[in-house]
Amino acid sequence: MSSPKTVPTPPALSPAGSACEPLLRIVRSPKILSRHLERSAIVYVRQSTPMQVLEHAESKARQYALANHAVALGWSSARVVIIDEDQGKSGRAAEHRSGFQRLLAEVTLGHVGLVLGLEMSRLARSSKDWHHLLELCALVGTLLGDQDGVYNPTDSNDRLLLGLKGTMSEFELFTMRNRLQRGLLHKAERGELHIAPPLGYERLPSGEVVLDSDEQVRSVVQLLFDKFDELGSARSVLVYLMQNHIRLGIRWNRGPRRGQLDWRVPRYGTVLRVLTHPTYAGAYVFGRKEVGRAAHGTTRGERNRFRATAWKILLKDRMPAYISWERYEANQQRLQGNLPAAGSPGVPRAGDALLAGLAVCGSCGRRLNPQYPRPGKPYYFCTRHLQDIQEQTCHGITARVVDRLVVDQVHQALQPAALKLSLRVIADSQKERERLENHWKKKLERAHYEVQRAERQYQAVEPENRLVARTLEQRWETALLELRRIEEEFDRFTRDKPLRLTEAERSRITSLSGDIPTLWEAASTTNADRKDIIRCLVDRVVVRVHQNTEYCEVTIHWKGGYSSQHEVIRPVRSQRQLRDGDRLRERITELHRQGQTAAAIAGTLTAEGFMPPRQRGNYSGQLVWRLLHQYGLTNQRDAEDLPTDEWWLSELARQLGVSRRKLRDWAIRKWCHARQTPTQGRWIVWANRKELDRLRQLAAQSKLGQPSYSPKLTTPKKRTN
Repeated sequence: MSSPKTVPTPPALSPAGSACEPLLRIVRSPKILSRHLERSAIVYVRQSTPMQVLEHAESKARQYALANHAVALGWSSARVVIIDEDQGKSGRAAEHRSGFQRLLAEVTLGHVGLVLGLEMSRLARSSKDWHHLLELCALVGTLLGDQDGVYNPTDSNDRLLLGLKGTMSEFELFTMRNRLQRGLLHKAERGELHIAPPLGYERLPSGEVVLDSDEQVRSVVQLLFDKFDELGSARSVLVYLMQNHIRLGIRWNRGPRRGQLDWRVPRYGTVLRVLTHPTYAGAYVFGRKEVGRAAHGTTRGERNRFRATAWKILLKDRMPAYISWERYEANQQRLQGNLPAAGSPGVPRAGDALLAGLAVCGSCGRRLNPQYPRPGKPYYFCTRHLQDIQEQTCHGITARVVDRLVVDQVHQALQPAALKLSLRVIADSQKERERLENHWKKKLERAHYEVQRAERQYQAVEPENRLVARTLEQRWETALLELRRIEEEFDRFTRDKPLRLTEAERSRITSLSGDIPTLWEAASTTNADRKDIIRCLVDRVVVRVHQNTEYCEVTIHWKGGYSSQHEVIRPVRSQRQLRDGDRLRERITELHRQGQTAAAIAGTLTAEGFMPPRQRGNYSGQLVWRLLHQYGLTNQRDAEDLPTDEWWLSELARQLGVSRRKLRDWAIRKWCHARQTPTQGRWIVWANRKELDRLRQLAAQSKLGQPSYSPKLTTPKKRTN
């Protein structure tokens, strides 16, 4: 903040015709009272832009001359303060004008008797800011003045006039802005308004925009579009550029280095701007941003990246192109599909759910969201009932069931094209290596040129001029070091990726292409790669899940319009959800009445093709026993009388004072004589009086936390019955 400026005693009146004469001949206004003269008079000086400050010297002189005008009105030169720290700042808002804020503070404190400005527009071009100043001046009794007179904001006529002047100042700002914008729009309608050419273009002195004259710059831009067609996402393209140390050639648009080429590390925003800019498709576009007004008065832009209909001007085939317009539109649709929004599949990620973004609920038509209730076990879930807050009518399904079906179908679809696939992979690999080698050769050629250029500059200087020669010598050495670094990196590249594929590499590609399942399950194949392959063939997968059956209907909609119907079996929670649940119950009941054990019933069910509800292996004796108990065909405890000296495991554990888990562990380790019931699988332990004494001693040592037990205590007594 600059210090207040005071002016000396005013000089004699200027000769007639000078710029300050109308100001100094004014007669003192009767509105100026002694209490006003006791305070300061502030002269507010402002011009809207730095260019006006430099070029409009007459306006600046007239504003500073208002200090003499304040002296002529009766203020002493020591009481006149000039505030000019807002030079080069627009008056459309007050937040960024420190001088205006200081003026408001001085008025609020009651230190100001008169505020002078060349015009009301110098003080403010916003009605909010102007009326704020007006209310403060009326509250503390401060006068306002300009080159036309002095105004009292408490007087009704003066207040009306000040209000009209403030409104006219704001309207004048909008009028000037509209005039400029319409001029820009008229020039843009002819396709002649070029602000700054994007990466890969340059502007000639004539104003024409052409492709960049540097061959390497153009090749990198073309490589960016080709890799997007291959990889499918802007981030994948960025990763490719970073892994291969590829830089983007960007020309300076302003400053002392204007027009010079600078090689920069690629950034995600730069890659995305290249992919979304219509100029690369040969179109001239104006109005891709909706310019609005922020709270502090500055402008803000909202980019309509994917909405071509919202652009003000679109002229196709007006610019040199890197890609066709059809390819540009396909790229925009692909980028739109990569967004994590409803209705778009999104970018393939590393999750285990292979149909993320493709699976659709067959009941409501919404996308199934992949969830991971347990690591490595995804689940497709419909969230319609949660979003609409209603009863659940759509049900999910375990991802592995549907994924396995789709993967098998994709393998069958790819099998006939295995030979063509292998040839295409070989051709693409060869093309990729040639493209990277060409890029490295261009980098090497540029480095050689920089060395030769530095050498010529060094040789051209006079040897005696060591002040310049030392600097040029350092530049030459730096260029030589950069050349050596690029040569070493190029040597490493040629060793790691030779230009031609070897016969072993060709044979491996052919064999892997012929064995697609092995390639699919390879450790080097990521889930993102698998999802990319599926999306090349499958448009969406509609899954209809019924609550009362384990069979689900799956419809695969392939690219090209073909659809295939399938049926899969999903895991369910209980036996009641099985479609053949009644028949299973009848079969279990029939086998139980025949006297078969639970293990025998489980073997029969497995042989007849019955599957458990959760689809985990085959029926077991324990599972059959639970079903028998559920059907009311057995009691909680097997109905058999135990012989003498036999104990149920739980009863013996209470007798010994140990846990059932520990006693069961002893039975498994053969530290006691034990058996299991055939149906329920409950443990029965034999223990006579001597055996009970041994087990009590074993339990006592166990409670003491002995690291090892005596073999005498862990060896059961010989059974007597």
